[in-house]
Amino acid sequence: MGFVDGPILRTLEEAEPFSEDQRGAIGMRVVDTLAAIHAVDPDAVGLGELGKKEDYVARQLRRWHGQWEKSKTRELELVDDVHDRLAARIPDQGQATIVHGDYRLDNMILTEAGDVAAVLDWELCTLGDPLADVGMLMVYWAEPEDEFTSLLDAATTAPGFPRREDLRARYAERSGRDLSELDYYIALGYWKLAVILEGVFARYAAGQYGSSDEQFPGVRPDRRAPRRGGR
Repeated sequence: MGFVDGPILRTLEEAEPFSEDQRGAIGMRVVDTLAAIHAVDPDAVGLGELGKKEDYVARQLRRWHGQWEKSKTRELELVDDVHDRLAARIPDQGQATIVHGDYRLDNMILTEAGDVAAVLDWELCTLGDPLADVGMLMVYWAEPEDEFTSLLDAATTAPGFPRREDLRARYAERSGRDLSELDYYIALGYWKLAVILEGVFARYAAGQYGSSDEQFPGVRPDRRAPRRGGR
């Protein structure tokens, strides 16, 4: 690892220095980089033992449902229901690849010209089903008319960024993979994100982020859990 300098595009404001043409090219490079990661042979680069190669989705469902049970702040039957529905129809997994686990535009550093300089946040990386990365990319890739977005004020809503359907087509072209089951992986990504956010909220509610509410605007004060003493 080493220090890499360059912009990270998370918000609309951070996307402003780039022209619409540059934003379009950046979007395609995001997909091309993901396809290149998935084209790496783990065994050939010494990563064959990074994780189990089989049953990636089933393992993810077990892991994140376990996290839900540990961190939930209230009962939400929908979370369990979606888990059960996802578990009941897991698609057949193709050849295992390196899976980033949280692949999105704001987890990469760009050059000033808009080229990809580095991909960040590999702590969820393992081996498994590459379509999970594509699904998560779709979850985070907001479009201007979206009623719900995973990131507030997302950079990808700026004019010029490709549409999700364009990213999907580009990945299919570059990887040669069948994306007919991609909606399943998008649903998996949303469910996983809900579990992660519940964990973040649980820590916030317990006071682990301090007493300020500035990081969580719009969260009702009565949702905060009382701090526990003696620990």
